[in-house]
Amino acid sequence: MTTRRRKVLFLCTGNYYRSRFAEMLFNARAAEAGLEWRAESRALAPDLAAIPNVGPISPYVLRALEKRGIRVEANVRFPLRVTEADLASADAIVAMKEAEHRPLLQQRFPGWEDRVEYWHIHDLDGFTPDQALPEIERHVADLLARLSSNDDRRTGPSGRGGEPDARGSRCLRPG
Repeated sequence: MTTRRRKVLFLCTGNYYRSRFAEMLFNARAAEAGLEWRAESRALAPDLAAIPNVGPISPYVLRALEKRGIRVEANVRFPLRVTEADLASADAIVAMKEAEHRPLLQQRFPGWEDRVEYWHIHDLDGFTPDQALPEIERHVADLLARLSSNDDRRTGPSGRGGEPDARGSRCLRPG
């Protein structure tokens, strides 16, 4: 029997800094741990990003990944805007900051806002990279620990990445 690789989708405003760091860090650490999970990341509103993107990815992300021994491919993609299909294909969805991203989800993808795990990571206008990136790293480590558990209560009986709540969402609830 083959195991289907599951997907976590990281969301932020611009898909340039926070969600990209979470995606790349998650993928490196999941591979090291032998987990059948893969991350992708997308932007909810690249037009509203606090600081305009210069290039495909934040240099802060590249430096932080290099510092952690994570190699980044030479042809890094540019930020991508989230679609309904991205949300529907994810086994778990994490948004970087509830106060910022819940309203965007409500406005642009009604009904999805309660199917998301929200972290509380400020963008560059509220946290320095030295504050934000280690906080994302801590959350990613916690998420990986929860996903690696074989406890159905934590991964959800459906195998779709989380304990369903009353609305059938796939949030990843802390154990």
